[in-house]
Amino acid sequence: MRDTMPDTTRSQAVGRSAATFATLADLLYAGQDYGHVHQAICDAAPLLVEGCDHASLMLREGSRYVTVAASDDVAARVDEFERVENEGPCVDAIVSDTPQFETDLATSSQWPRLSARVLAHTPVRGAAGFRLVILGRKVGALNLFSDTAGALNTTSVDQGIMLASFAAVALAAVHEHAEAETLRAGLASNREIGKAVGLLMAFHNIPETQAMEILRTTSQDMNLKLATVAQEIVAHHHRKVT
Repeated sequence: MRDTMPDTTRSQAVGRSAATFATLADLLYAGQDYGHVHQAICDAAPLLVEGCDHASLMLREGSRYVTVAASDDVAARVDEFERVENEGPCVDAIVSDTPQFETDLATSSQWPRLSARVLAHTPVRGAAGFRLVILGRKVGALNLFSDTAGALNTTSVDQGIMLASFAAVALAAVHEHAEAETLRAGLASNREIGKAVGLLMAFHNIPETQAMEILRTTSQDMNLKLATVAQEIVAHHHRKVT
């Protein structure tokens, strides 16, 4: 089929897509938390995927499916119907290796119970689901919904796959950033504990094991974390010195 889209319209569409991906990339490199990235992906989907009017992210937590972000109430409601009926593009996408795609829920028998609820209670007519694989684990799915039958097409699927892939990379980066922050916090705590133990050893002229026991006992008696007690000891020492 010949592409009849005017050059100006095509350029504007490309520009919007580039700007949206640039915003997502900024979130990624800024080390934002999971919530920010989840919501940014859902907000971006209608701008980046042809025929998409609503989007959501549903993650599997044990045996449960949880919607962690949605572009609007419509997407969140369709997700709720999926959980109630235990069928739909997201549920299938999470366990399948291929995108789940239905252009017209009114004529499909793929998810009959879900389709009946969606058609009766929402404007949604088409749906697609794309699994999210993060660090080798299937953790959830990106869901796209259209209010127009047939609006989601093969181009939409390609764009959805690309967005889901970007989402997986972004969320993996957030995971790595969080682990790095936890490691840094742990190292900082260990340094403070080491300083506190050294101060107790010097002040009371006692061995390391005894100093550590004093620190641990104080932590338990005061119901405070070991690192917090250590920080107070070090801070108190600095106040006395200055």
